[in-house]
Amino acid sequence: MYENKVTLIGFLGNDAEVRTTNNRSFTVLSLATKSSYKKDGKYISHTEWHRCVVFGKLSEFAGTLKKGAHIQVEGELRSREYDSKKTDSKQRIWEVRVDSILKLDRAEKAAPEEQEQDEFNQEDEAA
Repeated sequence: MYENKVTLIGFLGNDAEVRTTNNRSFTVLSLATKSSYKKDGKYISHTEWHRCVVFGKLSEFAGTLKKGAHIQVEGELRSREYDSKKTDSKQRIWEVRVDSILKLDRAEKAAPEEQEQDEFNQEDEAA
């Protein structure tokens, strides 16, 4: 039995980018994950950037995601080769083909005016 499954939790570095190739639409996400370790008594952090590609219906949702969104993606790790115009050679890139996206952002807080109004209504009910 074989399994190729990747789960990443991180923040988007850019707004989602919707592209179309051969009449097929897809969304590209740039996801940052961070790790740290201790060396000589100091913490050293490292940020890794992941290229995530989303197809199908999920691509429509992914296209609405904005820079800074906290998300979890699951999918397969894939590599592909393409001809580089800059170096006139084949280049290999690794990307995650996303099967599911979970948005981890907290709900936005109400505007200050709305919070004051809620507090005022609670005082009226108590009286």
